[in-house]
Amino acid sequence: MKIIEASFEILDEIDGKKILRSIEKIGRVCYKSEEKIVIDSAEGFISKILRSGHESVIEHEKISVRIICDRGISHEIVRHRIASYSQESTRYCNYHNDKFGNELTFIKPYYWVDEFEKYELWVGTMHQIENTYNSLIQLGAKPEEARCVLPNSLKTEIIVSMNLREWRHFFSLRTSKRAHPQMREITIPLLEKMKELIPVVFEDITIDS
Repeated sequence: MKIIEASFEILDEIDGKKILRSIEKIGRVCYKSEEKIVIDSAEGFISKILRSGHESVIEHEKISVRIICDRGISHEIVRHRIASYSQESTRYCNYHNDKFGNELTFIKPYYWVDEFEKYELWVGTMHQIENTYNSLIQLGAKPEEARCVLPNSLKTEIIVSMNLREWRHFFSLRTSKRAHPQMREITIPLLEKMKELIPVVFEDITIDS
C-alpha cells in the first residue's frame, strides 16, 4: 500500500504575454478597435473588459492541468460542465499487477495526520480494502468488478482542460472556505501558480483565509 499527497502539474507551456496578446486581438473585434493594439496594450485592455464583466473573450484560451487527488475530490471536479476530462479508469486499471507495484495508492487525508487515532484507523481500513481488492482479483474478478470495494481515498489522475473563464469560475468556488479541505489543498496553490503565469486574468480572485 502506498500513501501519497495530492498534487498538480500544468501541462501547457504557458507564455502569459502571448496569451494576453491573443485575447486582445480577438476581443478588440467586438469594439472594432484593432488600431489601438500596441506592444503593451493587452494587459490594460483585458483588465478593463474583465472589470466590465465581458469575460466571454477569455474563453478563447484554455489551460490543461494534471491533478492527482482522491476519487471523492475528482467527483467534485467533474461537476464543472464547461471542461474536458480524461481520468484514470478503475474499470481497466488492474492494480494487482506489476505496472502499479501490485498495490493500491491512496491520498493522505492531511487533516488527520496530527490526530493519531483517526489517522491510524484510516490506515488500517485502507490496508483491509487493499487486501480485499487483491483477493477478489486473485479469485478471478475483473478490475471493473473488484473496484466496487475501492474507497474515495483511492488515488486518481485526472486531466482537466478549461478555458480561462471557466478556470476563474472554478477557483471562485473551489478555493472558498466552504470547499472540501482536500479540494483546497490543490486549488489554492494552483491558483497562486496561475496568478504568477497570467496575473491580469486571475489576480482579482481572492482566497478565503
